[in-house]
Amino acid sequence: MRAQTLSEARWIFAIFALLAIASSFFSVWLLLFFLLLLFCTLAFFRDPDRAAPADPNLIVAAADGSITDIVELDENEALKVKTRRVGIFLSIFDVHTNRAPIDGRVIYRQHRDGLCLDARHPDCSKKNESMTWAFENARVTIVVRQLTGAIARRIVAWAEVGDELKKGERFGMIRFGSRTELYLPLSATVLVKVGDHVAGGSTVIARLSS
Repeated sequence: MRAQTLSEARWIFAIFALLAIASSFFSVWLLLFFLLLLFCTLAFFRDPDRAAPADPNLIVAAADGSITDIVELDENEALKVKTRRVGIFLSIFDVHTNRAPIDGRVIYRQHRDGLCLDARHPDCSKKNESMTWAFENARVTIVVRQLTGAIARRIVAWAEVGDELKKGERFGMIRFGSRTELYLPLSATVLVKVGDHVAGGSTVIARLSS
């Protein structure tokens, strides 16, 4: 387990631990209940290492989860061009760290206030609280957008503008169920389909043209 990821849950761990200690004086069942909550929290904040493919033409998923939509639309915040958006829904059972889809430098990071609507709906991209990132290398610029959901209430950023990240390297996370979107160039070949489950930092979702 990574200390940086677990530290995001330090207050949750502390509260459940105190409740477990207090409940041990009154009820074994309450003690077991709070120990179960501690275990579930530990499972949620798990953060396994992943091996990213070395091929620079391959773009990997920025998050764990299920592909909910693949559509063409304008990315009007960072790139301001028509792109192909791949939406990934993260359930509470998925790893919630976000990872760089390519080797590249962070050239854009912008937080936007908003609502916390159901992250399974593609329209939440326009209304929910979000953090938009752009990763750039000599070949391509990829935009990633982190979105809160009905349960998620906190977007965490670990990288800064100007940081150089390797493909698959962690740049942040979203607490609990949420959505992550990738905005790809139209020339890229998408290698996933709606319904596929992907692993952030390792599942190849698209290939750049040679």
